[in-house]
Amino acid sequence: MKRLVVAAALVSLSACGQQDSGSRKAAAPARPAPTPAEKAALLAALPAPYNTADLDNGRRVFARCRACHTLNEGGPNTTGPNLFGVFGREAGNHPGYNYSTVVREADFIWDAEKLDHWLENPRVFLRGNKMSFPGLPDATDRRDVIAFLKVETGYAAPAAP
Repeated sequence: MKRLVVAAALVSLSACGQQDSGSRKAAAPARPAPTPAEKAALLAALPAPYNTADLDNGRRVFARCRACHTLNEGGPNTTGPNLFGVFGREAGNHPGYNYSTVVREADFIWDAEKLDHWLENPRVFLRGNKMSFPGLPDATDRRDVIAFLKVETGYAAPAAP
């Protein structure tokens, strides 16, 4: 009898976290991380010079950024915004992140070129932003980080005309 009561309690508790399909929308499951073979294929498909980047170096260099940014789909904003889907996103427009006025009012879409200039020196690229990171002076490190971000954050190359 005791086992039956415990089983019934577990069944009723397991339903606590489920959302009904009526008034609340269930969250979409996050995509699985790309496999090493998929990462190699994604890297090879990037435009030059990113297709020749060193993803391991990009991952190591990005370690400096992990204190403030997450990369996973649906990941939280922390000190900085979540970067999943950053390429093609309007600057200052990630939901739930409190951007500085200068970033909110910036009029551009994030692409590799803009991110390269930002990463080189965020304070010079967009004066008045609140990012305290001093930048990545090495062009190879920036190339590798950008390729790493493209592979890790759901980047989809524009379709050919």
